[in-house]
Amino acid sequence: MVRESDYRVNSPPITSDPPDHRPMRMVLIPPFTPQAVARLEAKARAVCNELIDRFVANGMCDGAVDYAQTIPVLINSQMLGIPAQHGDQFREWITMALQTGVTDEAALRQAEEAIAAYFEVQIKPRRENPGEDLVGFLIAARSPDGEPFSDRQVLGALRLLLVAGIDTTWSAIGSSLWHLATHEQDRARLVAEPESIPTAVEELLRAYAPVTMAREIAKTADIGGCQLREGQMVLLSFPAANRDPGKFPDADKVVIDRKHNPHAAFGLGIHRCIGSNLARMEMVVALQEWLKRIPVFSLDISKPTTWSQGTVRGPRNLPIRIG
Repeated sequence: MVRESDYRVNSPPITSDPPDHRPMRMVLIPPFTPQAVARLEAKARAVCNELIDRFVANGMCDGAVDYAQTIPVLINSQMLGIPAQHGDQFREWITMALQTGVTDEAALRQAEEAIAAYFEVQIKPRRENPGEDLVGFLIAARSPDGEPFSDRQVLGALRLLLVAGIDTTWSAIGSSLWHLATHEQDRARLVAEPESIPTAVEELLRAYAPVTMAREIAKTADIGGCQLREGQMVLLSFPAANRDPGKFPDADKVVIDRKHNPHAAFGLGIHRCIGSNLARMEMVVALQEWLKRIPVFSLDISKPTTWSQGTVRGPRNLPIRIG
């Protein structure tokens, strides 16, 4: 079997360093290329419209719970070949892992154990009959040395795809809807110019980057007068980097037609988000279909809008008035 490191949290490749990092990352690239993601676009559009059908006639909805938080759950479920009806369970585990678990270690451990147990059940039968879904793809995959990946490595990658690939995207979609619900001019412009939505998505990613990533200091260093010691943990704030006035003119202003936009919402370097193409597609489609069906909407200020806590930021409740 491929050699694996003793990861603190086994979610390769994001928790691994070279040389362990490259084998799993290279394996995961093909399912997330632009061409592979394009094959999921029709499904994404169908999902968005099915969700809108459920609430559009009501004149109100929770843009986070009823829409943003469901889209990536259903798309990832299809990719993984697991039942879509398990989506509510996934959302519960993700909340436990990324929100409650920030201050409650027992909740974090419970979520990790539940996710591990779930995917262990998915992995076992696919060892004999891999199938064509992403679980089967990982089981059938081989490292550059021609070796199969262990159940532990496959499980870690699946946990990463579930947790990191869902909450981050639904947070980005929810933040985008919040912005459009509170900035009438931007909303009206995207309704009138739907071809501008992909450019606007990049700016919304910059302005409302959902992820702050933690890393362990590998070597003691002095950065900007601050000494970082080996073994310490440091938070890399992608949202703060995206508001750097030395990099972005009018950095604190959302400019939906910003042309030059080298944002870091997906990270940088060897650990840059491998699912960025999928996240972009889901965001673009989610906004296109929403604005097509719901061109006029606003934030319902009579109800609370709540935001997540922890390293992923996005609205958890987003009361919307339609029309």
